[in-house]
Amino acid sequence: MSEALAPTPGQTVGPFFHYALPYDGGSALVPPGSAGAIRLHGTVYDGDGTPVPDALIEIRQADAHGRTPRVEGSLHRDGRFTGWGRAATDPGGRYAFTTVVPAGTDGGAAFFAVTVFARGLLDRLFTRAYLPGESDTFLAGLPEADRSTLQAVRDEDGHLRFDIHLQGARETVFLHYPRHTA
Repeated sequence: MSEALAPTPGQTVGPFFHYALPYDGGSALVPPGSAGAIRLHGTVYDGDGTPVPDALIEIRQADAHGRTPRVEGSLHRDGRFTGWGRAATDPGGRYAFTTVVPAGTDGGAAFFAVTVFARGLLDRLFTRAYLPGESDTFLAGLPEADRSTLQAVRDEDGHLRFDIHLQGARETVFLHYPRHTA
């Protein structure tokens, strides 16, 4: 007779990924200083408002014409815009990408699809960083306090800032995609 095994506790997604997943050039979707290049940057905060020094952020986006690239081998761009990038946070919880301002796809609002990996999470988190002034049915249907957590803001230098709050009073709205459940 076989004995039933007790379930084991869940494992978190980090912090091991911080050492293995970042790669040279991962945060540069376009070369810094190239025509139309902007910086998308921000800080990842925990529930106490403390910066998270070992998070990993991924973005996926359309190009400046609203086309979503379908390029294999995103780790090796070879001068191609793949619409995908990965950046680790620094000791101050800051991340940054060099990219282009996306245009909306299929007449929709322009945004960056953002994925967050961090210690203590049982799975990655999904959210969006909408461009200032952009809206769609989803965003318009949220209360103002929640809507503001999904809006990037322009810096004085024209770049985009998008802070991510994992918990707490300013928690970023996170999305659920059924096919990505554990």
